[in-house]
Amino acid sequence: MKTIFIDCNPQMEPVFRRVHRADDPAITVNLAQAPGAIPPLVAGYQVVIDDHSHLPTDVVKQCPDLRHVVFLGVGAASYMNVAELKELGVTVHTIKGYGDRAVAEHTVALLFASARSVAGMDRELRAGTWRPQGGMQLDGKVLGLIGLGGIGLEVARIAKGIGMEVIAWNRSPVPDAPVPLVSRDEVLARADILSLHIALNDETRGMLGATELAKLKPGAILINTARGALVDEAALIQALESGHLRHAGLDVFANEPLAADHPLTRLPNVTLTSHAAFRTPEASETLIRRAIDIVKRVTAAG
Repeated sequence: MKTIFIDCNPQMEPVFRRVHRADDPAITVNLAQAPGAIPPLVAGYQVVIDDHSHLPTDVVKQCPDLRHVVFLGVGAASYMNVAELKELGVTVHTIKGYGDRAVAEHTVALLFASARSVAGMDRELRAGTWRPQGGMQLDGKVLGLIGLGGIGLEVARIAKGIGMEVIAWNRSPVPDAPVPLVSRDEVLARADILSLHIALNDETRGMLGATELAKLKPGAILINTARGALVDEAALIQALESGHLRHAGLDVFANEPLAADHPLTRLPNVTLTSHAAFRTPEASETLIRRAIDIVKRVTAAG
């Protein structure tokens, strides 16, 4: 089986070179994918490593040699229809747990930045405006977590260390959970800061709409380092514009990359980062190594 990394970028390429070993399968690294060029790009390849390129079903139908997609992360459903690809004979492999600490640290960075209007004051100072803004003190505040997997557990650990009260809702039981597990409605009602750490699928897509956002306390903060499509973006914008939400710290969006003229970019009470929560050298090396190990396994199996 032949393998191609279809959307390696200049930051990821040296990471790949560091972790790819002489006894690993040969992998073609593509650094210059043009939009719409996937079928000719993957012609003759049975395995594709995909960072964050969209692989719609109609495009994959034009790739008759393809048998495996190794997606760099857990959110493949944001970029392809996994069930439909399976019907075409293409297996999608995802990678869990490679960057729990990195994503948790980024989550907490957005939490602090949102609570203290760090980005807003930075923008104003650069524009010549000196306007100290009041912030939210986090000690004693309630952090509500939607999802208590690896990342959620790391966020809980850090938040408890700075004196926050942490509660969580998870879709399945969490043995020996270090924080109280409560209903989703209770998390929404009690949270001063709500942070999302749940996978995107048909059940969770749009799970935070206008009704759910209205259940949050006036002045609450929303942090999302999971997937943009978990939240109804129009409802989120309305909640921010009305002031019902104090602030949002967002690393992920319904459509990426975020357009420069998107309404979120014009709101002062939003802190934005470019889907970068996992991007540390440590997490990136673990991610690429695990991807290569999957390629090694599926190519050996034939």
